[in-house]
Amino acid sequence: MVKKLNYRPAWVIFILILFAGIVFILSYSANSKADRTEAAIALKENKPEQKKDYSEHKHATENENCLKCHGQSKYSYENSESKKKNTKKMYTELIINREVFYESNHREFKCIDCHSEDYQTFPHQGNLRMEAKPNCLDCHGGDEKYAKFHFENIEKEFQESAHSEKHSEDFTCWMCHNPHAYKINARSNENIKKTIAYDNAICLNCHGNLSNYQLLTDKANPNLLTKHDWLPNQKLHFLSVRCVECHTKKINDSTLVAHKILPKKEAVRNCDQCHSTNSVLLASLYKYKIKEVRSTKGFFKGVIVNDSYVIGANRNYYLNVLSLIIVGFVILGIIIHAVIRTLN
Repeated sequence: MVKKLNYRPAWVIFILILFAGIVFILSYSANSKADRTEAAIALKENKPEQKKDYSEHKHATENENCLKCHGQSKYSYENSESKKKNTKKMYTELIINREVFYESNHREFKCIDCHSEDYQTFPHQGNLRMEAKPNCLDCHGGDEKYAKFHFENIEKEFQESAHSEKHSEDFTCWMCHNPHAYKINARSNENIKKTIAYDNAICLNCHGNLSNYQLLTDKANPNLLTKHDWLPNQKLHFLSVRCVECHTKKINDSTLVAHKILPKKEAVRNCDQCHSTNSVLLASLYKYKIKEVRSTKGFFKGVIVNDSYVIGANRNYYLNVLSLIIVGFVILGIIIHAVIRTLN
């Protein structure tokens, strides 16, 4: 006579729920830790500026002769006639943030490397305001040290862009890339969201600022939200994609960021150009990250870009958890079934 096993289905359900709970807690804990880390970084970045020592930088002492006035909102001087000390406000556009400058790509330059040596005399001569600003290629062109950045290709793309054609010589590199603050975020992809915010801020400095916009045109600055009202999940797109992904045309593969700005009628509007396995984002926003991963982990790993918003190449946290739970249920079900069959 075969003895039937008397078991309660409730215990099976309890075990399954317990297993799913453990998986969820472990996944949630890992995700929370990442969130806390990002929050800590953000908190650190938003702390008030503290007085720092920049003496480790090559020309910090010489630059301080300029920054003692241009590094703050006010400056003082002695009136040679009255012999009195006067304090004046510094024009906002002439204030250079020391911390930002010493984090920029030009941090090891002297001020007079780009500006006239006559600026070392105060008060400055009025005609210095007419001083021509150097172009990127004046320093970076034809130099083997900078060949890997392909400045010549960038210049060619820029000359063909809507900005250059509309504004001619008035529109220079410095309109977008502040020489006192610019740093190459596209080659520092530890935080993609930060890169997106930084690069989009460059565009918004004109297109989101009426005062700056009207330095180049008398036209009314168009409302960006209204102009992009066709875009579904508009806020998510603005936070997850750079303006240049849709508003530039890739000419060659040598430059990391395309500089040929397209007329508005030619901007990307087809969803599948981004939301596909051959997404344009993989050749622009995630291009450098993919190259780095491929160099260390091989081609297959390089194709998979974690945390990216690219259909066919992304990983979703909640789907990861759900797949683990399903796999757990299957394995647990097989074990329980095998045990029951054995005991019977």
